[in-house]
Amino acid sequence: MVLWLGYQTPSSTVHAPFDLRPDPPPNVPGVQNPGKDHTGPSHSNPAQGVGTAENSLYPPTTPGSSNDSDEDGEVVLVDIILATGGSSSSSSSSSSIPTTTTAAAESAVPTPAPTVQCLGFEELQRQKPGPPSEGRRKFPYVRPPPECRKFRLPALEALLERMEKVIRDPDLFRLFENSYPNTLDTMIKWRGYAKKKDHATGEEVETDEELTYVITGDIDAMWLRDSASQVYSYLPLLEASREPDSLASLWRGLINAHARYIIISPYCHSFQPPPESGIQPTNNGAYLHNHPNPPYNPTLVFDCKWELDSLASFLQVSAAYYTRTGDLDFFAKYSWVDAVQAAVDASAAMRLGTYDDEGHVLPSAWTFTGWTNRGSETLTNDGLGNPVKENGMVRSAFRPSDDACIFQLLTPSNMMFAAYLEQASHIMQGLTDRRLSDKAANLTTEMRKLATGIRGGIARDAVVRHRDFGEIFAYEVDGYGGANLMDDANVPSLLAMPLWNYTLPAAMGKQLVKSVKQVPRDEAAATDTSQDAEPSSMASHSRSKRPASTAGDTEPPTAPRTFVKATKDDSDSEPATKTSNSTSASTGEDDHQADYAAIYQNTRKFVLSMANPYFAKGPALSAVGGPHLGPGKGWPMAVMVAALTAFEDVAGFASSPRERDEVVAEQLYAVLNSTAGTGVVHETVNAWNEADWTRSWFGWANGLFGELIIRIAEDEQRRGLLGTEEGLLGRSWQH
Repeated sequence: MVLWLGYQTPSSTVHAPFDLRPDPPPNVPGVQNPGKDHTGPSHSNPAQGVGTAENSLYPPTTPGSSNDSDEDGEVVLVDIILATGGSSSSSSSSSSIPTTTTAAAESAVPTPAPTVQCLGFEELQRQKPGPPSEGRRKFPYVRPPPECRKFRLPALEALLERMEKVIRDPDLFRLFENSYPNTLDTMIKWRGYAKKKDHATGEEVETDEELTYVITGDIDAMWLRDSASQVYSYLPLLEASREPDSLASLWRGLINAHARYIIISPYCHSFQPPPESGIQPTNNGAYLHNHPNPPYNPTLVFDCKWELDSLASFLQVSAAYYTRTGDLDFFAKYSWVDAVQAAVDASAAMRLGTYDDEGHVLPSAWTFTGWTNRGSETLTNDGLGNPVKENGMVRSAFRPSDDACIFQLLTPSNMMFAAYLEQASHIMQGLTDRRLSDKAANLTTEMRKLATGIRGGIARDAVVRHRDFGEIFAYEVDGYGGANLMDDANVPSLLAMPLWNYTLPAAMGKQLVKSVKQVPRDEAAATDTSQDAEPSSMASHSRSKRPASTAGDTEPPTAPRTFVKATKDDSDSEPATKTSNSTSASTGEDDHQADYAAIYQNTRKFVLSMANPYFAKGPALSAVGGPHLGPGKGWPMAVMVAALTAFEDVAGFASSPRERDEVVAEQLYAVLNSTAGTGVVHETVNAWNEADWTRSWFGWANGLFGELIIRIAEDEQRRGLLGTEEGLLGRSWQH
């Protein structure tokens, strides 16, 4: 009885308002409001080294630490709605109800010594200790008891309480309740401080540099992509704080850990626990079979595959932290600048093609061969991969799924990398302006030029004509005209493109960051389109709040047009779907004009159809899959991306919210019916058999489901539907 009671949902004592809208502090220049672009992997490796739950090692309170939370009165109407559990359709201006959030609500509570038995999460799932949901699906309650949770965040508990009042379906709420906290509950394996050698004594001493080690779930290692995506799910709860047990501290620790790993091995994607943690490295049998060059140290690196999205993920969490907190000093204090330099150097080296102008085969900065019975686990041509013609894009040997690329110019990874190079360059610009780093000025220029080159290559080679769908983005290209027409569920994907708002190119020039109150469009306009000009902050895009949704800003923000080089005369072809939100930027006089919004909408239709070779269709789940686990396996991750992107103007639903609701409802219903009764989100599900799934413990997919529910709540609050039967969260999902 005591054990059962220990697993019930606690009643939080924190009722501070929760900020659903990650708008930047007013003084943060030039960084886009973080996009909903969660990158997530697939891993079929068996779980290694995952045992019973351990207590997180939280850092001690640093003397003199202070609360540096932003005290500006941000206007967050949705907080009022969620705090009261009601809805509103009459408020037309959020500025009439100023509220503030405090760091006390955001700070984590140090985990006390367990008074109940702490089970490993997979064992907890098997035992199903909590009462089932009251709906027909009977989802179990599988959150660990409070004493066993790895990172306790009162703001998260308060959010769950408020969401229970607006999510009326018991199965839908239980899935949200289990899934959204999953990373904080179970996967923050360790937190602590870095140690450095004292040159005077030769001894290692503890510093004030925070470190965070986040596992993926059932694989006891830290992927740059996964860990960034998992923590990024909690962006709405992030605010500035110096408290050692705050979410901001955890976030800084993750950035510092990423920086350390990228400096060590910029071409690797998965890493071992920090030596300071005292956790033994996890054995990976693939180390004896895989031969990357340069090689890696297996005590520091878990696995080494060159995946461009790994570096993009590091820039993603960096830009998000800066946007939310304005904490510029942090980026100058430790090794962030050196890590960005390593990332820029590594990626720039992988822009080279296979041949020089005279036809000599060029050496590659990174090669990979592996002994395997799967073609997706090694590269052809003795580790070089298939030939590539240089076009400004960066070669990526492996996809976000950890599968080898067919053509190494991987479009979605390049899109994501370019977008976050531009965003993170604003941090570097700030360091330059305040003279906090000698390297920052040169790096700012390098980052922006690299992003510009990537954009040019995509425009030139990655937009192709499909016989049924018109102009679409190719998943992979080689620069010679070869293109792989498909999409993979793992993010970055073509389907996910709107989530990092790639459609606002650097050529748009300078733009002011829009605060909660919104900067008028005429003030944000810019005309500087030179190559070295400060790129667009892409501030009109927000992870969970778009300016078009803000009271008093009724027109949708503009989605720019760009130009792609015509490959043939298509003047008599059927025009692509037109949208009204477009502006222009040119990459050359002989380029032919194309609307990226229309191209994305065509691509979306292609990706979500049987024309995509990896779209898995069936009665259990119809969703994008991928070669990692083979045909016929749909990924719930792709279902949630399809729903999240439907909220973005570039997807084409801005003028028809009811049509968008039905699109989102279809995806939401698919997720609800694809857990096989476990009450958490899986990696893949057999399209014809719900009981055939992979990974019971997969943090990023669970966090992404939480993001989707929050995004729906934000939209329904704006429309006055939150908590009503007319909204998706207020309806019954028992059919």
